[in-house]
Amino acid sequence: MPAHVPEPDQPDQPDQPDQPDQPGPLARERAHLAASRTALRTMREDVQALDIRDVTANWVNAAVLERQIEERVKALADLSHTPLFFGRLDYLHTTQEGQRFYIGRRHVHDADGDPMVIDWRAPVSQPFYRASRKDPLDVGLRRRFGYTGGDLTAYEDEHLTDPSEQERTSRLLQAEIERPRVGPMRDIVATIQPEQDEIVRSGLGGTVCVQGGPGTGKTAVGLHRVAYLLYAHRERLARTGTLVIGPNRSFLHYIEQVLPALGELEVKQATVDDLVAHVEVRGADAADAAVIKGDARMAEVLRRAVRSHVTMPVEPLMVVRGSRRWRVPAYELEEIVRELLDRDIRYGAAREALPQRIAHTVLVRMEQAGEAPDDRVQDAVARNPAVKAAVKAVWPPVDPAKLVLRLLSDADFLAAHAEGVLSADEQKRVLLAKPVRSVRAAKWSSADAVLIDEAADLVQRTHSLGHVVLDEAQDLSPMQYRAVGRRCTTGSATVLGDLAQGTTPWATESWAEALSHLGKSDAAVEELTAGFRVPREVIAYASRLLPHMSPGLAEVKSVREAPGSLEIRRVGDPADLDAAVVAACEESLAHEGSIGLIAADARVPALAGALSAAGHAFLSPGEGTTAGSRLTLVPASLAKGLEYDYVVLDEPRAVVDAEPDERTGLRRLYVSLTRSVSGLTVVHASPLPEELG
Repeated sequence: MPAHVPEPDQPDQPDQPDQPDQPGPLARERAHLAASRTALRTMREDVQALDIRDVTANWVNAAVLERQIEERVKALADLSHTPLFFGRLDYLHTTQEGQRFYIGRRHVHDADGDPMVIDWRAPVSQPFYRASRKDPLDVGLRRRFGYTGGDLTAYEDEHLTDPSEQERTSRLLQAEIERPRVGPMRDIVATIQPEQDEIVRSGLGGTVCVQGGPGTGKTAVGLHRVAYLLYAHRERLARTGTLVIGPNRSFLHYIEQVLPALGELEVKQATVDDLVAHVEVRGADAADAAVIKGDARMAEVLRRAVRSHVTMPVEPLMVVRGSRRWRVPAYELEEIVRELLDRDIRYGAAREALPQRIAHTVLVRMEQAGEAPDDRVQDAVARNPAVKAAVKAVWPPVDPAKLVLRLLSDADFLAAHAEGVLSADEQKRVLLAKPVRSVRAAKWSSADAVLIDEAADLVQRTHSLGHVVLDEAQDLSPMQYRAVGRRCTTGSATVLGDLAQGTTPWATESWAEALSHLGKSDAAVEELTAGFRVPREVIAYASRLLPHMSPGLAEVKSVREAPGSLEIRRVGDPADLDAAVVAACEESLAHEGSIGLIAADARVPALAGALSAAGHAFLSPGEGTTAGSRLTLVPASLAKGLEYDYVVLDEPRAVVDAEPDERTGLRRLYVSLTRSVSGLTVVHASPLPEELG
């Protein structure tokens, strides 16, 4: 159905103002925007006015329906600062009933049900992102709209089938990409590029891995892929669930508004630590111990340890029912146990099956004796005290946390199950320095929690979701990949990361290896190399580090040239460094947008004091910037995934030296150098790392 619009516009120059004596195209587009907002408000009021008293059979149905109505009302909220539509397509010979469609963040229809705005995820919207002069996809005109706040102030046309019109970079598209950032991460729905759109619209059935350098938009692509999948497969994903996994809480807070802005409210967010929170994490491992605990070989050690609890029966079983006694010899019990072990099913599932298998053997004897037992008799035999006692002796319950604690504190128990898997030195490195009395008393590390999660899955299957998005995936250990993979064994995943930004001692060197641990070896690996956020001068400077930390990885080529966006300041006297950093922040604050001061973690307290002494309030990572509070002090360890209009980077040498090895230090520096969208100022007193030239 066509959108309700005035007569077709005549060709106009982009951004041409309306004449005072007649309404021009801009006025007509503003009128359509106003009418669309009115229609959206009516849609919301219609939902709010629904009376469900006569359509629900009971209070449970009423509660469910009320919740669905509340969610629908939230989804239909009109965000005044967010453009309702950002583009328009005029088709040439479309088979649709009509030729003009306004493309926006959500569907809006009028009182007759005719669409006034088309959801960006609908098939008819796809040419807005994919159409080109070489392949116009039946589109004659693509119009982009420019907004100031929520007001439509400009438009720009591309006549895709007009050979006389020269191809040019969209000024409105460029302006939207460069628009100053205040608050959490924004959606990129108006600026999705063709190569990004291919990933966004890829099917639910397959897993996609996106390798993308700084500024390529990989995080936004992953979030928009979730929004697209929820649109295309809503009923299925409503049953199975979706989850976004980020590296830390600051990052999740930064991205949390993207999906609600697209009308998706039910996607859960978590860190890997949240997923495996079986115990309270109060400790930390040395790097070498963490690497071993995160190694995939630990899965085999745990498997052996869990199965070691099974002992072969040596005594026959006697089941008494009424006046009869039924005897199951030890060798038959052993056959049942070995058959369950050979099936390699979950420990807990096998333990639940064992009494039924024993009961079945007893029932066979009853039938041979001329009785006719039914299923109720089998269930009664399975609950017989003698059977329950035998099961407890042969296949005792296993507590995953207690199992891991024993492995990490009992050298003999660890050696018995790590033989041929871990070396003697590796076993020694993961053992606790001091014995611990109980699970509650242990100072568990993050790596320990992942081991407990693995053990828990060996006992009882982990619930699987329909789709999982894993961001900053390069920093995960093999065991962490396994933990995430368990959450999507029956679903698919979107894996996002940059091998050059791996800053953990266990960071992956290969997506093929990482996807294997995730259980998604058949995933398609896509590479984004066009940068849209970081200025060309900045990314080129940071890319000097690539040959020294990630040789062979493609350098990001930024499409944005911004002369003057990079400045390197040398401070002669180290005592003047803090003052020079504060001065650089003050200069950045003179510009519009957000400012991030990034420094080695150990330098943060000194810089916090210097900023406070100079009268500058500042935020911590994850706190939302506002027009009145735009400066964030960011420890380098938390900078990954964040973006600021202007970045001041304090003492690069200190960022490198803070890490356990040179490669990780250079990667941490690479991350810190590539957080800016408009400008980067590097302030240093110590010599810069040689790798920066």
